Amino acid sequence: MPDLPDMPKMNKVIPNRIVIHSRDVQNITGCRERTARHILQQIRIANNKSPEQFVTIAEFCAYTGLKEADVREFLFL
Repeated sequence: MPDLPDMPKMNKVIPNRIVIHSRDVQNITGCRERTARHILQQIRIANNKSPEQFVTIAEFCAYTGLKEADVREFLFL
């Protein structure tokens, strides 16, 4: 088998997010997908947002009572 040239290392920088997704809610709370989507729906209703608008990490933390620093650390942000 021929030797392959060394591939350059990619320094991929992942930007910080301010949005939380249902998969994140599942991982944080341990709930199922449908429950996570329901939680995000309730946060949107509480913040007078339309269904297509995003939920921020700050809004999620305010709604659940979790510390934003803990959530960001959990999400590696």
